[in-house]
Amino acid sequence: MDMSGTILGEWGQRALPTMIERELDLTSYARLRPPKIIVLTGFRRTGKTYLTLLLARSLLRTMTREQVVYLNFEDERIPRRTQFLTGLLPAIRQYSTQDVEYLLLDEIQDMPDWSRWLRRVYDAGAVRLVVTGSSSKMSSREIPTELRGRFLQVNLFPLSFPEFLKFRGLAFELNQVESLPDEKARMLRALCEYVRLGGLPEIVLAVESRKTELAHSYYQTVVRRDIIERHRIRNEEGLKALMRLLLDSTHYTVSKLHNTLKSLHYDLGKATLQRFIGAIENTYFLFSLPAFYPSIKNQMQHPRKAYLIDNIFISSLSSRFSRNQGRLYENLVAIELLRRYAQNTEVDLHYWKNVQHEEVDFVVRQNTQVSQLIQVCADLSDPDTRKREFRALVKASRELKCTNLLVLTEDYEATERFKDRGIRCLPLWKWLLSS
Repeated sequence: MDMSGTILGEWGQRALPTMIERELDLTSYARLRPPKIIVLTGFRRTGKTYLTLLLARSLLRTMTREQVVYLNFEDERIPRRTQFLTGLLPAIRQYSTQDVEYLLLDEIQDMPDWSRWLRRVYDAGAVRLVVTGSSSKMSSREIPTELRGRFLQVNLFPLSFPEFLKFRGLAFELNQVESLPDEKARMLRALCEYVRLGGLPEIVLAVESRKTELAHSYYQTVVRRDIIERHRIRNEEGLKALMRLLLDSTHYTVSKLHNTLKSLHYDLGKATLQRFIGAIENTYFLFSLPAFYPSIKNQMQHPRKAYLIDNIFISSLSSRFSRNQGRLYENLVAIELLRRYAQNTEVDLHYWKNVQHEEVDFVVRQNTQVSQLIQVCADLSDPDTRKREFRALVKASRELKCTNLLVLTEDYEATERFKDRGIRCLPLWKWLLSS
């Protein structure tokens, strides 16, 4: 029996693991009419494989293993050759007595000619396709031309706060949290854990002593396999130095990174730096937001704000992190905003800063209108801090003509007036649960 037959035979006998359901359900996407190639993208270890297997389990309630076929292209037995893809459907038909209706293909993006093969199979119309990838080459920005109009991208992020509570076996009633001090304290402890350790599923489920070890392992895999090997980077030490700088940075420009690396005796040109940053963002490990300016040229001249895909990489890898609750809160809000608007192509996220260096953390723009301004400040008890945060919000509100002003705090809730504006203050846990 050839390799295709061996792998297909294993799928027929494979027992699906016990899985906790996620908020994102692929079933409705997989059954769209007219059908699309469903492309599930996201950072490594966010649960794409398990979500695909959850889809398989759902489909198998009414179908057989011959009608629903799953393959993981990270299986080392699968050769990285176009011929394997070319022979896949004939092999499935050879070893099946029923026609395959769904092909679930995990991490297909490193196979040669994968996009042209997907187009051919899709255009033939006989099989529905669900594919996953942990590289942004599978994203709507970089998807090959031959697939445009034929696919629908679905983004998977680390666990949301409600999912985190579910994975941790925790349940809360909102009225009890608001009325019972013990329940409030329990909720805040859960939030503290989520803020510090993030939402990567395996890490959430791991014992405390292994969480940091797993985070380091993920990081090393991303650096080695997803950046250095995939992009054929020769200057490994320069790349690693750049990543260390980005782990410690909240804002960056290519010029400043270039000068810092030069002072550390790393010889990296600005074009190379741009390519390295692109390669890092390609893995979904890092994402950045531009300053809000109508002109793209002005946006490019100002620093970008850097965020990591999960807070555990800040708390366990950043050399400058020393219980910096403010950075963790802001990073978590950035991830949540990306999650909420991932499927909405009309929404852009920015930050705002004026010449006095007053700053608003998040500007939510829908089409051409700014729909919300968000400031993140865990503790508003200090009068100077409150005045500084509110003043920046109000200035941005006037400039951007937006009156939907929100401050996310650790546990303070009120609607306050400052100058001529109403500002809503909301606990972070309540905002996260509202998703």
